[in-house]
Amino acid sequence: MGKREHIVRYTVEELREMCARGEDKSDWEQAAAMTEEEIAAAIASDPDEAGMVIDWSTTSTELPQPKKVLNMRIDADVLQFFRREGKGYQTKINAVLRSYVDQQHRQKMA
Repeated sequence: MGKREHIVRYTVEELREMCARGEDKSDWEQAAAMTEEEIAAAIASDPDEAGMVIDWSTTSTELPQPKKVLNMRIDADVLQFFRREGKGYQTKINAVLRSYVDQQHRQKMA
């Protein structure tokens, strides 16, 4: 059996009212008063952060390539299938084509 979770939902208004009553769990005055060294020590002592070291000097960001506009003929039933999938159907068509292209590249490399 999986881990049980307790999820509670609040509206924005409910959250504002809770904060006005002082029911939030954050002590913002204490956080604002902390020095950089105290913040670093608090992060280091957090078990969720244990062993998490990121060397930002070696990271890179890959920007997505802009899409090309294409006017193509496609079977009506194929187009209807993707359109029934809802918003983002063109992105899904692109993903299917991308998968095909990647598979072809892998076969040629093998």
